Amino acid sequence: MTGLRWGILATGGIAAAFASDLRTAGLDLVAVGSRSQESADAFAARFDIPHAHPSYEALVADPDIDIIYVSTPHPMHHENARLALEHGKHVIAEKAFTLNRAEAEDLQRLAAEKNLLVTEAMWTRYLPHMIRIREIIAEGTLGEIRAVSAEHTQLLPSDPTHRLNALELGGGALLDLGIYPISFVHDILGAPTSVHAVGRLIETGADAEVATIMTHEGGALSTTLSSSRAAGPNTATIIGTEARIDIDRTWYVPTTFRVVQPDGTVLEEYVSKVEGRGMQYEALAAERLVAEGTLEGDLLPIAESVAIMGLLDEIRRQIGVSYPGEEADRG
Repeated sequence: MTGLRWGILATGGIAAAFASDLRTAGLDLVAVGSRSQESADAFAARFDIPHAHPSYEALVADPDIDIIYVSTPHPMHHENARLALEHGKHVIAEKAFTLNRAEAEDLQRLAAEKNLLVTEAMWTRYLPHMIRIREIIAEGTLGEIRAVSAEHTQLLPSDPTHRLNALELGGGALLDLGIYPISFVHDILGAPTSVHAVGRLIETGADAEVATIMTHEGGALSTTLSSSRAAGPNTATIIGTEARIDIDRTWYVPTTFRVVQPDGTVLEEYVSKVEGRGMQYEALAAERLVAEGTLEGDLLPIAESVAIMGLLDEIRRQIGVSYPGEEADRG
């Protein structure tokens, strides 16, 4: 057998999308774990998975698994990923990678100690149109990049008990939606040299809207917007001195983009041709890294995921959002 044997931890909607794309790519999905046998069995039957485990502990102990995809809510990522690493499994954990930087650093240390891959499932970075965008930038077509803007806005449930609005579940627009544009500008421009964030909080204390203005090396600017209470165009733009890239709706999924000169001349138009949602590309990248023995992402190194969690921490500090237990931890 070639390739890794995959296990999926949790059975929610994002897990189903990932399982479907693993099947699309022909990867070896062999096990799923849930908090109940009934849920595990139903998921296993849906995706023709041979092993269905009634607990996460049983899943990570399965000797037929090499790598585990963690798809629980943000506050559980650290505990679940740590459990898998302790049992000798490689890990790809949903974004946001953890709840905060301290948790991300702990996973980074543990994976290094055990010589295992741990990586963030920021699937957008691995999509073909994003690969092409990086090539265009590297070729110098845009000239000097002066600004990047991106948004992720959706009209999502306003029920205060919903996961997206509950602080105890890591709720808020930033970690669920804002992670996409924040990670995007970090990818294109690198870590910011200054950060200014504003936000609107709802009755639960979670953030419903967050906007950022950041400066980067060389003075380039970035702006991001995330909202869980209103749906915008969800486009992104990279502006250079020689040309710009306009990424169409919805920029963080397989889509189209154009390279446009200042006079309006279109130098290139790219149309994505992706089967499924496109999550298979991050899985294929993980398989390649393990096969190469590097255990360190190239499109998204673990150190960058740690840095991005630190950036999200700072944005939350500026807008006044903290999660249960964080203040005690800081004290």
